[in-house]
Amino acid sequence: MQTKTKRLTESAMLLAMAIVLEVVSKAFIPEMPFGGQITLVSMLPVVLISYRYGVKWGLVTGVCYAIVEMALGAGTVTAAFQPGYFGDGAMIGNALIMCLLDYVVAYTCIGLGGIFRNRIQSPGLGLMCGSLVALGCRYLAHIVSGFILFSGWAEWFFTQEGFPAWGGSLVASLDPTTLGLVYSLVYNGIYMIPEILLTAIVSLLIARVPKIVVKVM
Repeated sequence: MQTKTKRLTESAMLLAMAIVLEVVSKAFIPEMPFGGQITLVSMLPVVLISYRYGVKWGLVTGVCYAIVEMALGAGTVTAAFQPGYFGDGAMIGNALIMCLLDYVVAYTCIGLGGIFRNRIQSPGLGLMCGSLVALGCRYLAHIVSGFILFSGWAEWFFTQEGFPAWGGSLVASLDPTTLGLVYSLVYNGIYMIPEILLTAIVSLLIARVPKIVVKVM
């Protein structure tokens, strides 16, 4: 009973820390020029929960994290169910796909952060590799969502004012399907790749703090 209570308490505290880090990030860190935002390693606390208590509990926490993120993104979620958000596409179907991939799948994946806790002896290396997998899976979920829902914006994105000249070359050389995939890779990568690298570095550093990465059975 004490172990369960400790697990619930620690998980709630770390989940709250993740949300606080995200809210503070939005207050002080500007959005990227083409959308998306880098945070103060806001996903690392959830990765740490998974490392300390295992992937099963990490995924449970990840689902909770996804629900909270949907609440924080209520404006976007609500807008997605309004006419015109996806152009002339199937509004309800597309909105549900967005909610599933960009929230439920993307944030539940963070619960994979403990995947190497019993596979890599070095706690720092295990936590770092786990964060790379967890955030990499989130990135993949956003790529799939962007490809399915927003490929139609690819040509505009790569040719808009302020975008590097190589964007026009991509539009000229790629077929629409490939261009849509590259668009989603680039658009989401602009903020997700720095976030992944920053989280990996910080996870390696915090593992040096005594008891931070203790595995709880």
